Amino acid sequence: MKSLFDKISFECSKNVTKSYSTSFSAAVKMLAPSIRQDIYNIYGFVRLADEIVDTFHDYNKETLFEMFEKDLDSALRNKISLNPVLNSFQYTVSKYNIPNEMIDAFMKSMKLDLHKSEYHTYEEYNEYIYGSADVVGLMCLKVFVNGDEHKFQELKHSAMRLGSAFQKVNFLRDLKADYEDLNRTYFPNTDLSRLDEHSKQIIIKEIEADFEVGFQGILKLPLEAKFGVYTAYVYYKKLLSKLKETPSMEIKNTRIRVPDYEKFGLLARCYVNYRLNLL
Repeated sequence: MKSLFDKISFECSKNVTKSYSTSFSAAVKMLAPSIRQDIYNIYGFVRLADEIVDTFHDYNKETLFEMFEKDLDSALRNKISLNPVLNSFQYTVSKYNIPNEMIDAFMKSMKLDLHKSEYHTYEEYNEYIYGSADVVGLMCLKVFVNGDEHKFQELKHSAMRLGSAFQKVNFLRDLKADYEDLNRTYFPNTDLSRLDEHSKQIIIKEIEADFEVGFQGILKLPLEAKFGVYTAYVYYKKLLSKLKETPSMEIKNTRIRVPDYEKFGLLARCYVNYRLNLL
């Protein structure tokens, strides 16, 4: 029965989320059960595409990505895929009428990672972030508002800014791996081989501005989504705080993390704030 295959597909996307990101998985658990699975389905899709371009070094990435792109197109057209992750993703796309334009923008940014190593202008940089992060936030927002187009339009800008903030934090945190292992530099007009405190602070101020706008949107989210998104926001804000306090030379040579015990403390504070209606 198709329903059994769908159930298996959903479990696969959930397991992808839990295996690849314990922090994001913890935030998803704070969402209402009614929308939790659909966020797993979106994350499973974006993670699989990201892994193709970032980690499958012993294989022909271009060929794998072309196969993935064809399978995605087939899944969206036929509303089924033998790839469990794509099968669960197409289910959520259909359920919430996620536009093809969002999916196409995401795939375009992922494809850039196959051959583009530097972003020289802010136009290039912003276009990449729109596809790799902003539209992912918009896909999730489609789930959060559950068909309320007025609410979607109201929160669209803040969702994009929050997605941008998360992505830029990832860029700064993964500076060493991106630069040394993948030969990529995302921040324009910044020599990462000689990243200094001044350049780092400019990047951080840009991220803080994104967070400020993103937080205003969190306050207006439906109750089903608010606590989970707020949890992710607090985690990334903590990560940014650590990056801000870390000397630029150290950021270039290591990957900054939030220890598990701190994550638990952040989660507890998030819950208290939420229960006391401080959001």
